[in-house]
Amino acid sequence: MSKNHNKLPIKIIPLGGLHEIGKNTCVFEYEDEIILLDAGLAFPTDEMHGINIVLPDMTYIRENRHKIKGMIVTHGHEDHIGGIAYHLKQFDIPVIYGPRLAMTLLQDKLEEAGVSDRTTLKSVVPRETVKLGKNFVVQFIRNTHSIADSFTVAIHTPLGVIIHTGDFKIDHTPVDGEHYDLQKLAEYGEKGVLCLLSDSTNAEVPGHTPSESSVYPNLDRIFAQAEGRIMVTTFASSVHRVNLILQLAQKHQRKVMVVGRSMLNVIAHARNLGYIKCPDDLFESIKSLRHFPDEKTLILTTGSQGEPLAAMTRISKGEHRQIKVKRGDTIVFSANPIPGNTIAVVNTIDRLMMEGATVVYGKQQGIHVSGHGAQEDHKLMLALTKPKFFIPVHGEHRMLVKHAQMAQSMGIPKENMVVIDNGDIIELREDSISVAGQVPSGIELVDRSGIVHDNVMKERQQLAEDGVITVAAAIDWSGKLVAIPGTHLRGVVTAMEHSLLQQLICRTLETTLSDRWKNFTSQVDRELEVDWTGLKNEIEGSLQRLIRRELQSRPLVVFLLQIPEKPMVRSTRRRKRPSAAASVAS
Repeated sequence: MSKNHNKLPIKIIPLGGLHEIGKNTCVFEYEDEIILLDAGLAFPTDEMHGINIVLPDMTYIRENRHKIKGMIVTHGHEDHIGGIAYHLKQFDIPVIYGPRLAMTLLQDKLEEAGVSDRTTLKSVVPRETVKLGKNFVVQFIRNTHSIADSFTVAIHTPLGVIIHTGDFKIDHTPVDGEHYDLQKLAEYGEKGVLCLLSDSTNAEVPGHTPSESSVYPNLDRIFAQAEGRIMVTTFASSVHRVNLILQLAQKHQRKVMVVGRSMLNVIAHARNLGYIKCPDDLFESIKSLRHFPDEKTLILTTGSQGEPLAAMTRISKGEHRQIKVKRGDTIVFSANPIPGNTIAVVNTIDRLMMEGATVVYGKQQGIHVSGHGAQEDHKLMLALTKPKFFIPVHGEHRMLVKHAQMAQSMGIPKENMVVIDNGDIIELREDSISVAGQVPSGIELVDRSGIVHDNVMKERQQLAEDGVITVAAAIDWSGKLVAIPGTHLRGVVTAMEHSLLQQLICRTLETTLSDRWKNFTSQVDRELEVDWTGLKNEIEGSLQRLIRRELQSRPLVVFLLQIPEKPMVRSTRRRKRPSAAASVAS
C-alpha cells in the first residue's frame, strides 16, 4: 500500500485565467492550509460601462481567509499581480513571495491603495526555497517571458511535487542573459513530478516562439529609415522590449522622452534593479521636446492597446497637451492587440495616419514577439518534467483542449489530465485526478468607487441601450395628482409625440391611484397612514409596462414621487373657556 494512500487529496482551485486571457488566480489547499498563486485582473469589455478593471469572484477565499498561509507571485504582469491591492482590502495575506521586480511594482500599488500594512512582501532569487505553513514548500525556478524576473514554481506538498510554469516561453537568447533554468526542470522530471500546470496561451501555434532578441534588427531598420521624430508604443511591463528600444535610441543618437505613468514607473524600477542599463543623459523631459531636432528625438509611450486614457490614444485624438502628430513622424506599434482591443487599436492607427504620420504595425513587420511558448515549447516542457498528471491552464477553452491533446501525444494518458473551468475543484491524489465540485467563480467589476454590483451594471446596460425616462409627480392626501406629471426623456428613440406620451403617462398614474390607493393606506389612531414606498414601486411598475408596450423598447424608468406634508390633527373636543379666576391666575 502507498504511504500516501490515506492522506487527504490536494485541492487545486483556479479562480481566474481559464476559458479567458487574464485575472490569473489559483488556490492550492491541503487540510486546513491555503496558498495563493498570483492574483491578477482583466480589462473590461465594451459592454461593461464605467468599469475600470475585472477581478475574479473571491468569495471562496473570503470565506476561508483563516486558512491562508501566504501567496506566491510568478512575475509582475497586471494579469498576475493587478488584483492583489483590491483583495487586501477584504482579507489579509500573511506574506507574499515573488521576484524583485514584481515585488517592487506591487509595493507601489499597495501603498497607493493604502493596504501595505495588510501583508509582508519578500523578494526571492532563482532556486530560492520558501516554506508556507506546514504543508507547502516552494522553489522558484528562473524562466523566460516578456517581462524580466519571471519564475516557474515547484510546489512541494505531502503528496508530491506540483510544477506551475507561470507564463513562459523558452528563449535561448534572452535580452538580459537570464536563461530558463531547464536543468532544474529536468532534475525535477528525473525525481518525479506529480502534476504539471502549464501555460496554454499559444497552444494553437506550431513551432517555437521566436526570441525577444529577434525584434532588434527589425526595429533597428525602422529607426535607421526614420527621418523625423520616432514614437514607439509597447506594453510598459515588457521590460525586455523597452530595454531594446532604449539601446536603439542610444545607437541612433536620439534623446528619449517617456510618456505615461506606468511606463515611467517600470523604467525607474527596472533601472534601479539593473534590468535596464542606460545612461541618465539618454532621457529628457517631454517639456523639452521642442528644444531638440525631430531627427534626434524618440517618444516612448503607453497606449499600444488603444486604451481610452493612454497617451498614444490621446495623441491620436489631438488631446495631448504636449505632443501633436505632424507629417514626417514615424510611429511604431511594438505590440499585438489583445483580443477585444483590435477595433480600438485600428481606430488609433487610422487617426494617426490621417494626421500624416507613417505608422508601422502588424505581425509582418517583425517588431513584436509573444511572451508565451508555442507548441514545441510546450512539448519540451512536458518532456523535461515528465508529469504523472497534467492540467492545462492560462488560456481560452480551445487552447486548453489543444494543449491537452498535445500532452496525450507525449504519452500522458487521457484519464491523467483534466480540462477545467474557473471555480472547478480538482482533487489530486497520488494515483488519481478528478473534478470534485465547484466554488463561486464569477467576476467582480470595479470602477473608481469600488465593487459594482449586478443590479447597477444591469441599469447601466439598460441606459446605454434604451435610455432613461424620468417621471415626476406630486400626490395629495386623497390620492389625487396635484398637477400634470413632468416627463423627461434621455437617449430614448420614439416616434410618439411627447405630448401624447405625457397624456398616456398621466392616465396610467390616475388609473393606478384610483385602483390601488386603498391598498396602500390605513387609519392609525384616526390618522391616515400611507405606504409611500409601496405606492411608488406600484406606480413605477405600471409605468414600465406602459413604456415597454407603447415604445417597444426597455428604457430605464425612474419615478420621482413628491408626497404632501403631514396634515395638522384637529381635536374633536371643544376647548373650555378659562374661568375668570383662571384668567386672572394666568
